[in-house]
Amino acid sequence: MKKHFLMSCLLGFLLVLGGCAKGLSGETYSRDQARTPQVVRMGTVESVRLVQIEGTKTPIGSVAGAAVGGIAGSGVGGGRGSMIAGVIGAVAGGLAGSAAEEGLTRSQGVEITVTEDGGQTRSYVQAISDNVTFAPGDRVRVLTVNGESRVTK
Repeated sequence: MKKHFLMSCLLGFLLVLGGCAKGLSGETYSRDQARTPQVVRMGTVESVRLVQIEGTKTPIGSVAGAAVGGIAGSGVGGGRGSMIAGVIGAVAGGLAGSAAEEGLTRSQGVEITVTEDGGQTRSYVQAISDNVTFAPGDRVRVLTVNGESRVTK
């Protein structure tokens, strides 16, 4: 019973963590970007392809997994066996927590290659948006603020 509770807590924690991931779509602005002047360049989409954007890799997933694994492992056996099982559980839990965090926060993205009106061709990767799709030949705006760019229509 205790083991199931701990695993449920870890899963819930990782799901909440996934909700904290930074928005990577062309429609999401951070608080720092709001009300900040942006450089705008116009261009034409040359190509579009689907890509995978890796998930976050913070220590939180590893630490949470190690804690749950250590507690679960220490419940096995008694004496020295319990300590050894706790260490093994912590290591295994840490690896599993890290992998779970990365997998839960991974997202589908799109690579948009744009030839800007100035003649330069650049490629931009951002999360897929439900509201905006891109196709070769589309006229787009490339907005850059604080070193981060996004493509919008």
